[in-house]
Amino acid sequence: MSFCEEVRKECNDIWEASFQHPFIQSLAEGTLPEAVFKHYVLQDSYYLKHFAKVHALAAVQAKDLRTVQRFAQHADGTCGAEIALHEGFFELLGITEGELAAFKPAPTAYAYTSHLYRAALEGDLAYTLSALLPCYWLYYEIGERLKDTKPNHPIYDKWIATYSSDWFEKSTREQIDRLNDLTKNLPAERINELKDQFIMSSHYELQFWEMAWSQQEWKIIRSAEVHA
Repeated sequence: MSFCEEVRKECNDIWEASFQHPFIQSLAEGTLPEAVFKHYVLQDSYYLKHFAKVHALAAVQAKDLRTVQRFAQHADGTCGAEIALHEGFFELLGITEGELAAFKPAPTAYAYTSHLYRAALEGDLAYTLSALLPCYWLYYEIGERLKDTKPNHPIYDKWIATYSSDWFEKSTREQIDRLNDLTKNLPAERINELKDQFIMSSHYELQFWEMAWSQQEWKIIRSAEVHA
């Protein structure tokens, strides 16, 4: 069994929780409140900016020119395709320049991107890619699961079409194959370190849906709220 097969199996409960999260289920049904999706889009736009930057750091870590090129292209592709997608959502959702100027990342979005930077700054290419890959792979699997659903909503239909597209599948499979190559013949201790990165990112993906669903923001939590 390859590294990716092993760690995907170990993460199955986390990923199933993402598939069953009310954000995903409501999006597929076309009943997701637009205010919730708006919160998601703003946070995801912030996340993707840093996701692209971490790919640029991964390009620096790469040992061969072809891999350097591919990570640079992934960074550019994220900036191009995803920004165009989100700008389209901004227009459809009526997001104003004032809202963009006042934007602050929610705690989960900030923590997730910080996790990616830490992986890139503390580790090597395998370590960084182990942290990056769940974002590709989970969205691809969600796209596959939802591709035959009919939200009949211009925003949600477009979101599903993006992540069930052939180009997104190709990008995902490329990164899966790359991580499998990077992890061949590594000692068990090293494999476990890489799995930890993958599992942590999988948890953050689940928390990202919850962040959007609850429209999470920075606030002071009183003891009465904690114990309610």
